[in-house]
Amino acid sequence: MLKIRRDREIVDVDGGWFRARWHFSFDSYHDPEYVSFGPLRVFNDDRLVPGAIWPLHPHRDVEGITYVVEGTFRHQDDVGGPPGPLPAGSVQRMTLGRGAWHSEQNASETEPMRFIQMWIMPAERGLEPGVEQRVFTTEDRTDRLLEVVSGDGGDAVLVHQDARVYVSRLNPGVEVAHVLGPGRGVYLYVIEGDARVNGERMTTGDAAQIWDEPGIRIAADAPTELVLVDVPLG
Repeated sequence: MLKIRRDREIVDVDGGWFRARWHFSFDSYHDPEYVSFGPLRVFNDDRLVPGAIWPLHPHRDVEGITYVVEGTFRHQDDVGGPPGPLPAGSVQRMTLGRGAWHSEQNASETEPMRFIQMWIMPAERGLEPGVEQRVFTTEDRTDRLLEVVSGDGGDAVLVHQDARVYVSRLNPGVEVAHVLGPGRGVYLYVIEGDARVNGERMTTGDAAQIWDEPGIRIAADAPTELVLVDVPLG
């Protein structure tokens, strides 16, 4: 099953100093059809104007994943995590666990910043808060699906859940594949570009929920940046 949600159908919020696109029910937005996808509870495409600082705010029992798309990301928290700044291509995980405060910030006073924030619900509650982050380059993700978040850790940022996040930059004519295990689903987001996913065209801003398929084939028809989240369902 491949369920595509087009760019125009995703909620767009303009807060002046920030702009956000909320894929699942969040804050004042609620849609019973789009509440979560397995343990993936939030998927937001956020933009901050130069110098913008999201005020410190609390969360708990969430694995907060940040993927920096453009600009320079800075972070503040009350658990002693590294502040950055992080360049585009970087990934950060903050385990909110038993409760912590944090703030997302644009480290540049002159350039806008864009980041994708995902909330993945952890496999257990009350974890010790903490932060891990890594820098990945454009070359790292070019013409491949680069695993940047994994429940196994390794070369990827560790998440406390049986979930994986991949990022990719595909050149025109390149095709990549991803095997979908039993009982698992994929959330796929085209950050920018034009590609065919199992034969269905997806362009900039489109998202798809994919399940009950043996695998996924992504063929780029133009330079394409994307994020793929693999999670257990049921």
